[in-house]
Amino acid sequence: MKKWIIAVVILCCAAVLGACGKKEASSGGMELADEGKFTYAASGEFKPFSVTEADGTMTGFDIEVGEAVAKELGLEPVQKKFKFGGIVEGVKSGRFDAAVASHTINEDRLKAVNFSIPYYYSGPQIFVRPDSSAKSLDDLKDLEIAVSKGSTYADSAEEVTDNIIFYDSDVTALEALSRGKHDAVITDFITGKEAIGSGMEIEGKELLGRSEQAIAVAKDNEELLDQINEALEKLHEDGTLTEISKKYIGEDITKDPEKE
Repeated sequence: MKKWIIAVVILCCAAVLGACGKKEASSGGMELADEGKFTYAASGEFKPFSVTEADGTMTGFDIEVGEAVAKELGLEPVQKKFKFGGIVEGVKSGRFDAAVASHTINEDRLKAVNFSIPYYYSGPQIFVRPDSSAKSLDDLKDLEIAVSKGSTYADSAEEVTDNIIFYDSDVTALEALSRGKHDAVITDFITGKEAIGSGMEIEGKELLGRSEQAIAVAKDNEELLDQINEALEKLHEDGTLTEISKKYIGEDITKDPEKE
């Protein structure tokens, strides 16, 4: 009798342990920070991609893309505002399921996280005040250039100067430039275009290349990455990404210019 009771207890314990296994068991193989939810991070300081509203919530191109992806995954979207420079580490550590924060795919970031297929295409540009004679990167040799922390734009600045000033956001850097600080800012051309449209006294100069922006996911969460890629492919195909882009950018930046 005692042996029979012990066997029953063991079986019950095994069942309980099985039910308390990894979260991915009830999430189609995906590991999630919070069961049933797609928790994604953005800075809330990168207009028009992510902007913080008066109530603390974020809106913008990236935010709506995050919501659309969550819908395709069958999960509840949960946005998290975080300083841009720390978002990749937050994804790597599992604090967030993903970053939908206009991250450019590059080798350094790929050492820490994996990236989805691109959801939009852009590129860095030099911005200066109207009274500046600088037109190209070479013209900024040894001058003071401002960039956002954690961005790829510092790499371009380092080609010509050691005098680099870091800001928490690209918009803050552009505002400082407009007020007379620094010699130039390097940032995404769309962000600079938006700043000019809002009345900042700055001008765009040399374009410094083309970049692919994608969603960052932890390296050990391959199932989530696969599901996000499937979602993005569908959103590309059905025109959802194009619609979101035109809503916030005024044009379609979701198509690969090399395939157009």
